[in-house]
Amino acid sequence: MKWINHIAIAGATTALANPALVPVALLGSTAPDWLEWVLNKFGHQVRHRTLTHIMLYWIGALAFTLLVWDFHGILAAFAWGGLSHVLADSFTVTGVPFSPFSDRRFHLFGGRLRTGDNGEYMVAWGIVGVCVVLAMLFKPHGGAGWYPFFPDWSGMYQDGVVDAKEWKDNRLKFF
Repeated sequence: MKWINHIAIAGATTALANPALVPVALLGSTAPDWLEWVLNKFGHQVRHRTLTHIMLYWIGALAFTLLVWDFHGILAAFAWGGLSHVLADSFTVTGVPFSPFSDRRFHLFGGRLRTGDNGEYMVAWGIVGVCVVLAMLFKPHGGAGWYPFFPDWSGMYQDGVVDAKEWKDNRLKFF
């Protein structure tokens, strides 16, 4: 998949859980690709979708950070970004390795997408759309919590937080 789709999927899914961790998840969503570059700079020749795209590594990293140790969810968000990258790449024809001991590639839903085709964008932005709908339906704390991506302009006007002009200017802005 293209980097923009990895970023969109990781950002949208992370925003549902904790909007403050979105930047870390975005960094993690591109990590399997830039880690290849880093390893190559240190003399380890790594081809694309090999060592850094092994699904079990990212599942293990996420499980470790969720169950054993993490600092404010930062490492878990990074690991989730990496796992979402590998899961998204598993939709493609080439797939990803599931474990380091496997010679076969792992594919989700038959691996029918080709990188850069319209289907890739439809899947990625479909996931983003589902996340937006879920965010609108299940606002945290009944809509009263910190929710930077979907402000409730009507509620803020009724509570006196914003004035009438600001409400009028922003009432039809959904993001």
